Amino acid sequence: MRPFPEGWRYLVLRAYRNWDFPKGVVEPGETPLAAALREVREETSVDDVELRWGDEWRDTEPYAGGKVARFWVGLSPSARVRIPVAAGLGRPEHHEYRWVSRAEADALLVPRLRTVLAWADAKIMPRT
Repeated sequence: MRPFPEGWRYLVLRAYRNWDFPKGVVEPGETPLAAALREVREETSVDDVELRWGDEWRDTEPYAGGKVARFWVGLSPSARVRIPVAAGLGRPEHHEYRWVSRAEADALLVPRLRTVLAWADAKIMPRT
Protein backbone atom coordinates (compact mmCIF):
# COMPACT_ATOMS: atom_id res chain seq x y z
CA MET A 1 0.00 0.00 0.00
CA ARG A 2 0.95 3.60 -0.27
CA PRO A 3 -0.65 7.00 0.10
CA PHE A 4 -1.46 9.02 -3.00
CA PRO A 5 -2.89 12.55 -3.02
CA GLU A 6 -6.38 11.09 -3.54
CA GLY A 7 -6.01 8.52 -0.72
CA TRP A 8 -4.57 5.09 0.07
CA ARG A 9 -3.88 2.76 -2.85
CA TYR A 10 -3.30 -1.00 -2.93
CA LEU A 11 -0.86 -2.66 -5.32
CA VAL A 12 -2.52 -5.41 -7.34
CA LEU A 13 -1.05 -7.57 -10.09
CA ARG A 14 -2.75 -9.20 -13.06
CA ALA A 15 -1.82 -12.63 -14.42
CA TYR A 16 -4.04 -13.41 -17.39
CA ARG A 17 -7.52 -12.36 -16.20
CA ASN A 18 -6.85 -12.76 -12.47
CA TRP A 19 -5.99 -9.88 -10.14
CA ASP A 20 -4.11 -10.64 -6.94
CA PHE A 21 -1.67 -9.25 -4.40
CA PRO A 22 2.01 -10.23 -4.66
CA LYS A 23 2.46 -13.72 -3.20
CA GLY A 24 4.39 -16.92 -3.62
CA VAL A 25 5.87 -20.03 -2.06
CA VAL A 26 7.96 -20.19 1.11
CA GLU A 27 11.36 -21.66 0.23
CA PRO A 28 13.19 -24.13 2.52
CA GLY A 29 14.74 -22.36 5.51
CA GLU A 30 12.73 -19.18 4.89
CA THR A 31 10.16 -17.67 7.23
CA PRO A 32 6.75 -16.81 5.78
CA LEU A 33 7.41 -13.08 6.28
CA ALA A 34 10.82 -13.29 4.58
CA ALA A 35 9.14 -15.16 1.71
CA ALA A 36 6.46 -12.47 1.42
CA LEU A 37 9.03 -9.67 1.23
CA ARG A 38 11.10 -11.65 -1.29
CA GLU A 39 8.05 -12.32 -3.46
CA VAL A 40 7.12 -8.62 -3.46
CA ARG A 41 10.67 -7.81 -4.57
CA GLU A 42 10.75 -10.55 -7.23
CA GLU A 43 7.30 -9.75 -8.66
CA THR A 44 7.38 -5.93 -8.50
CA SER A 45 10.99 -4.83 -7.89
CA VAL A 46 9.75 -3.06 -4.74
CA ASP A 47 12.47 -3.70 -2.18
CA ASP A 48 11.79 -1.18 0.56
CA VAL A 49 8.51 -2.37 2.10
CA GLU A 50 7.93 -1.08 5.62
CA LEU A 51 5.76 -3.00 8.09
CA ARG A 52 4.31 0.19 9.56
CA TRP A 53 1.27 -1.65 10.98
CA GLY A 54 3.28 -4.45 12.59
CA ASP A 55 3.89 -8.05 11.67
CA GLU A 56 0.32 -9.32 12.10
CA TRP A 57 -0.93 -11.31 9.11
CA ARG A 58 -4.16 -12.53 7.59
CA ASP A 59 -4.65 -15.89 5.84
CA THR A 60 -7.08 -16.46 2.99
CA GLU A 61 -9.72 -19.12 3.00
CA PRO A 62 -8.40 -22.33 1.36
CA TYR A 63 -8.52 -22.32 -2.45
CA ALA A 64 -7.12 -24.28 -5.43
CA GLY A 65 -6.52 -27.66 -3.83
CA GLY A 66 -6.43 -26.40 -0.23
CA LYS A 67 -3.80 -23.67 -0.67
CA VAL A 68 -3.84 -20.79 1.80
CA ALA A 69 -2.08 -17.48 1.15
CA ARG A 70 -0.78 -15.33 4.01
CA PHE A 71 -0.64 -11.54 3.71
CA TRP A 72 0.87 -8.67 5.68
CA VAL A 73 0.14 -4.97 5.29
CA GLY A 74 3.23 -3.24 3.95
CA LEU A 75 3.93 0.36 3.06
CA SER A 76 5.83 1.16 -0.12
CA PRO A 77 7.52 4.58 0.14
CA SER A 78 7.67 4.78 -3.66
CA ALA A 79 5.04 4.22 -6.34
CA ARG A 80 7.70 2.86 -8.71
CA VAL A 81 6.91 -0.70 -9.77
CA ARG A 82 8.64 -2.76 -12.43
CA ILE A 83 7.47 -6.23 -13.41
CA PRO A 84 10.68 -8.13 -14.14
CA VAL A 85 11.25 -11.32 -16.08
CA ALA A 86 10.99 -14.31 -13.73
CA ALA A 87 14.22 -16.30 -13.90
CA GLY A 88 12.51 -19.70 -13.90
CA LEU A 89 9.92 -18.72 -16.52
CA GLY A 90 11.89 -16.58 -18.94
CA ARG A 91 8.98 -14.09 -18.91
CA PRO A 92 7.24 -11.92 -16.33
CA GLU A 93 4.85 -13.70 -13.97
CA HIS A 94 2.34 -10.86 -14.34
CA HIS A 95 0.98 -8.86 -17.24
CA GLU A 96 0.08 -5.64 -15.49
CA TYR A 97 0.06 -3.82 -12.17
CA ARG A 98 -2.13 -1.07 -10.77
CA TRP A 99 -2.23 1.09 -7.67
CA VAL A 100 -5.97 1.00 -6.91
CA SER A 101 -8.40 2.43 -4.39
CA ARG A 102 -10.33 0.21 -2.00
CA ALA A 103 -13.40 0.38 -4.27
CA GLU A 104 -11.36 -0.49 -7.36
CA ALA A 105 -9.70 -3.39 -5.52
CA ASP A 106 -13.11 -4.67 -4.39
CA ALA A 107 -14.20 -4.75 -8.03
CA LEU A 108 -11.05 -6.54 -9.26
CA LEU A 109 -10.35 -9.10 -6.54
CA VAL A 110 -12.04 -12.43 -5.87
CA PRO A 111 -13.97 -12.88 -2.58
CA ARG A 112 -11.14 -14.67 -0.72
CA LEU A 113 -8.93 -11.63 -1.34
CA ARG A 114 -11.64 -9.11 -0.50
CA THR A 115 -11.59 -10.38 3.08
CA VAL A 116 -7.84 -9.67 3.21
CA LEU A 117 -8.48 -6.26 1.66
CA ALA A 118 -11.10 -5.41 4.30
CA TRP A 119 -8.71 -6.48 7.06
CA ALA A 120 -5.87 -4.38 5.59
CA ASP A 121 -8.15 -1.39 5.14
CA ALA A 122 -9.23 -1.61 8.79
CA LYS A 123 -5.57 -1.71 9.89
CA ILE A 124 -4.62 1.46 8.03
CA MET A 125 -7.83 3.35 8.80
CA PRO A 126 -9.05 2.11 12.18
CA ARG A 127 -12.65 3.02 12.96
CA THR A 128 -13.05 4.89 16.22
